Amino acid sequence: MGALRVTLTVIFILVCIALVILVLMQEGKTAGLGAVSGAAETYWGKNKGRSMEGKLVKITTGLAVAFLLLAVVLNLNIF
Repeated sequence: MGALRVTLTVIFILVCIALVILVLMQEGKTAGLGAVSGAAETYWGKNKGRSMEGKLVKITTGLAVAFLLLAVVLNLNIF
């Protein structure tokens, strides 16, 4: 079972690195600026899920779930 733990640990480290890179690649969100938020109703704001930013958000969410699951599995000490 030691090989499985090492494999999961390596995958965990790769997920951590990818998660950090993806979070740093995302644009910052402006909060509290009402004038700027009105511009989000343009074509690009409505189709944000299909844009590169939308894809980054979806991938980041998936990696965050993988991070949490791997963290729980690695801390169960069943290996």
